[in-house]
Amino acid sequence: MSNEETQLTKAEPQNAPAPVIVDAEKMFERFAEITKETAAKAYEFFIERGAQLGTHLEDWLRAESEMLRAAPAKITENKDLVNVAIAVPGFKANEIEVSIKDKMLIVTGQTSEEMKNEDEDTFYSEWRSDRFFRKLALPSEVETADIDAKLKDGVLTLALKKRAETEVAKVKVQAA
Repeated sequence: MSNEETQLTKAEPQNAPAPVIVDAEKMFERFAEITKETAAKAYEFFIERGAQLGTHLEDWLRAESEMLRAAPAKITENKDLVNVAIAVPGFKANEIEVSIKDKMLIVTGQTSEEMKNEDEDTFYSEWRSDRFFRKLALPSEVETADIDAKLKDGVLTLALKKRAETEVAKVKVQAA
């Protein structure tokens, strides 16, 4: 096999981009935006049904399912780490954002793609957009400065170092 052929069959570079770690406040803003969009969509469903009261939760869940992709998650914990795995097939690392505040992990992603095919007789164009938003409670406090985030085969894995537990001070109360 020639050198040129070898280069064409090499795997991805070892330093693949990692998901973006962002400030929690940015994620809260994104959550508020998604909530507002979901409310508007749920209201559309409410109006379509003739503005009948009593099924607002169904309208909300239908709106959520149409706007956001499910992203199943698994959280495990050992002595030193909290490990999180989230299924996010179809997303690139630079389309995913991760934030941690206190014991709350927020992960969001958005992707869009446009495909066109034009020739003399045919015009073809499709556009797709996909997004997810997960807000997960962590079992322990973690260090936010050192987050190991990797995306491989459509699975985002996060290795989060547990924060050292601070010793609780015991205070003896004396009668006055």
